Amino acid sequence: MSTLVLIPARLASTRLPGKPLADIAGKPMILRVAEQATAAALGRVVVATDTPAVAAAVRAGGFEAVMTRVEHQSGSDRIYEALQAVDPDGEVETVVNVQGDLPTIDPGIIAAALAPLADPAVDIATLCVEITEAGERTNPNVVKLVGAPLAARRLRALYFTRATAPWGEGPLHHHVGLYAYRRAALERFVALGPSALEQREKLEQLRALEAGMRIDARIVDTVPLGVDTPEDLERARALCGA
Repeated sequence: MSTLVLIPARLASTRLPGKPLADIAGKPMILRVAEQATAAALGRVVVATDTPAVAAAVRAGGFEAVMTRVEHQSGSDRIYEALQAVDPDGEVETVVNVQGDLPTIDPGIIAAALAPLADPAVDIATLCVEITEAGERTNPNVVKLVGAPLAARRLRALYFTRATAPWGEGPLHHHVGLYAYRRAALERFVALGPSALEQREKLEQLRALEAGMRIDARIVDTVPLGVDTPEDLERARALCGA
């Protein structure tokens, strides 16, 4: 499959202003993400942004950037506009959405997200990690993937929730918000309006499930560090040797 990796990056952030350009060991965070995505060796890597300063930093670092509209409400809308801009002839078959605040993500995890798409019945692929810390089971900021086991490392997603689910004995899984879409699935997804459960749980991926789309998840070993706060940024700097 022809694969395009898109990294949405907005400068606006309430908890960490200027996040994509935050310095991590001498490089803007968005460049760190682009480097990790490139190391996954899946194909072309493009940063999709609405901010000229972010695009300039990306290009100065030797990577590709495309400008997108400011008013997008979600990363999926932004990457769809970027897809149309960088691949107007429709040659790309698969789009991987890597969040722009994952500067230390393991390239192997990015590559693992493609695995479920080997099954032609799967529309969207994603990742999850078994929860091992008791506090995460009840933390509403930790999104849980409720899935039916298909293999030792794969689940078919039935629901996503901020609640503790499923009930009873057995593992719970922390959803990692990295997605691989078939092109047609991404096109269909962004054409759908926000769904009832999506708005209630504040989880965009529920829109796909409510529309009958199939999401499968690859189980990986670690949750990548997402940088949302100054404390997260310091952790990323420490990991990168700053």
